[in-house]
Amino acid sequence: MPPNSSEATDPGAADLAECRALLRGGSRSFHAASRLLPRRVRAPAAALYAFCRLADDAIDTPGAGPVALESLYARLAAAYRGDPAPIAADRALAAVLARHAIPRALPEALLEGFAWDAEARQYDDLAALQDYAARVAGTVGAMMALLMGADDAATLARASELGVAMQLTNIARDVGEDASAGRLYLPLDWLREAGIEPQAWLAQPRFDAALAGVIARLLAAAETLYARAAPGIARLPHGCRPAIRAAAALYAEIGRAVMQPGHDPVRRRAVVPGRRKLVLLARAVLPAKARETPLASPLPAVRFLVEAAARPPRATAPTLWQRADQRLAWLIALFDRLERDAF
Repeated sequence: MPPNSSEATDPGAADLAECRALLRGGSRSFHAASRLLPRRVRAPAAALYAFCRLADDAIDTPGAGPVALESLYARLAAAYRGDPAPIAADRALAAVLARHAIPRALPEALLEGFAWDAEARQYDDLAALQDYAARVAGTVGAMMALLMGADDAATLARASELGVAMQLTNIARDVGEDASAGRLYLPLDWLREAGIEPQAWLAQPRFDAALAGVIARLLAAAETLYARAAPGIARLPHGCRPAIRAAAALYAEIGRAVMQPGHDPVRRRAVVPGRRKLVLLARAVLPAKARETPLASPLPAVRFLVEAAARPPRATAPTLWQRADQRLAWLIALFDRLERDAF
């Protein structure tokens, strides 16, 4: 049987079960939204998430550092060779990479972002932070779009930007957890403008009005990208739109929970109540009007992802009316020629 057959490139049932278990335990919001995906996309999405989750955990292991990163690059290379490591997530990933022709530049950019995590890199301004977010989350947005069969540049740009928006929301939610691990992702220039000395704050993190202003500013940047994503979601295959609308809505709601009066994101993580999640999921299933908003140019941080993943436009078969117009034009030309020949 040829190596590109579906049997050779579909993840095994046991491997998928492990991937789904990782998804359920790792991200409640993403898991809830993924249940709305068509089956053809749900399985590879779980495989993709599982590898990303395990890779992130490997980098976060204390003392792992460069050794863990080198191992991840080797595992990714093996998956692309079709000879994955004996790990369920790696076997499932290898099948997904082959079946969906995921450009290697995308998961390699993801690992580059994880390397920045291992360095505890800090970011001078929003543009630098978006460069990071493009790697650890924009890559996932681009790969998810490819799983759905959306590979034009405009849709890939919006998918990548949606990933960036979600990562900015995560940073706002996890500011306390990150600080306890010695990491600070908030833009350093914003902190200084608010009167916060970044390294002093990292040594003794606390929540106050100044920090609240910085977090609100970050969430406003995320909201701008959620709004930009909406026309891109309308370009996805119909069956995929509810899940992505749900994911965007759930993550945006996390941002609103972070800003709830009385909430201290340094002390505890914001969560979206189960009932509210159900409301948002129900809304996502309802038909949404396609927006005619002109698609903006890609965010500079995600351009390299779009360039790596975009594929040339496919030739589309003419519609019934187009075929009728073509035949009518042919008939007119025929009669015109016959008339000229007759005289």
